[in-house]
Amino acid sequence: MSESTIKIPKDRLYKVESILVSQPEPQNEKSPYYDLAQKYNIKVDFRPFIEVKPVNVKDFRKQKVDILEHTAIIFTSRNAIDHFFSICSELKIEMPAEMKYFCISEQTANYLQKYIVIRKRKIFTGFRTAEDLIEILKKHKGEKYLFPCSSIRKNDIPEFLEKNDYKYTEAVMYETVAADLSDLADVNYDIIAFFSPSGINSLFVNFPDFKQNKTRIAAFGPTTAKAVEDAGLFLDIQAPMPNAPSMTGALEAYIKQANKQ
Repeated sequence: MSESTIKIPKDRLYKVESILVSQPEPQNEKSPYYDLAQKYNIKVDFRPFIEVKPVNVKDFRKQKVDILEHTAIIFTSRNAIDHFFSICSELKIEMPAEMKYFCISEQTANYLQKYIVIRKRKIFTGFRTAEDLIEILKKHKGEKYLFPCSSIRKNDIPEFLEKNDYKYTEAVMYETVAADLSDLADVNYDIIAFFSPSGINSLFVNFPDFKQNKTRIAAFGPTTAKAVEDAGLFLDIQAPMPNAPSMTGALEAYIKQANKQ
């Protein structure tokens, strides 16, 4: 990784001793965050800034969505899968064997086996991003798609379906809300890492008078970066970048420069 390609203002280079990652703690002991903490002798804590809550059946019914009218379902996350099958269970709906599933990644597709026997089903899998999945959807325009999603979701897939006259229904099956972070009121971190605009929103829901001062802000993805700037915060660390495709890579590039001061 070439440090020269990371442009960091000199007046924002402060030594890093602690990082707060606004996501759940990794279940994998080999997480690169643990490697980062050990390599640079820094504290890395994890705390989700958002919570996912199910939409109850009564509210779901108000959307007037007939699940079995559809021939294919688009899943972009494990949350979507969990809440979709939870609604189906409450409504006593069983998925027909001919139902097709379009999943954003292999990991998401594999998660389906929690609810169905995947080797007997038609499953189409993207590599990792919405753009990958859209390329697959282009080959299957004849389906009638159901898109289970959150009350807050990205626009890329619905916009593609709408623009290209696909038959689809969007069904809000869970809500993304700000988590209660009141116990962090008197806790300070050198860096806070964000992964969605919802995380930035949660910061200000919990701490409306938040002042950034020397706190460095890291953001993953262009929409998160824009949310940081729209909130009037200074974006110190951004990922992915050509020389830092992951959040941990971007954090390490910053730490290398800041901690040698």
